[in-house]
Amino acid sequence: EWEYACRAGSNTAFYYGNDASQLSKYAWFADNSENKYHKVGQKLPNAWGLYDMLGNVSEWTLDHYNEKILEQLQDNASDPFANVSANKYPKVLKGGGYTEDAAHVRCATRIKSDPSWNKRDPQIPKSKWWLTEGASVGFRIVRPLTQPTSEEANAFYKKYIGK
Repeated sequence: EWEYACRAGSNTAFYYGNDASQLSKYAWFADNSENKYHKVGQKLPNAWGLYDMLGNVSEWTLDHYNEKILEQLQDNASDPFANVSANKYPKVLKGGGYTEDAAHVRCATRIKSDPSWNKRDPQIPKSKWWLTEGASVGFRIVRPLTQPTSEEANAFYKKYIGK
């Protein structure tokens, strides 16, 4: 779903085409970010009006990282939660971040999360989700067009959280 939204109907490396030399118009990445994230919406959006789908921060997704996912996907899979796992690591991050070079700031880029991102935590007690060592990681809040039923929502949480 993340990649579908990022591509916005395209099938190229970047949602605007294949020319990496144009990336600075659309994304914050190693060449132009000054090694920091930037306020959303300062670069050009994709065809669906979504900003910062590439670069700025790598976006945390619900997908569990699996090296062989393409081999295991079924044609016309309709369950968006088929690859959801209650395991915290590794998860998939998409889009690349402000520290990445152009080759890693593409629609299809998949980065594996790392437990070391939680190494330092200024909060006491330790926060379950604080990523002090994952400074270029973020997330995008989304919602489905149609609200899931209680049964669908509960089935998702049971599968994802294990409760």
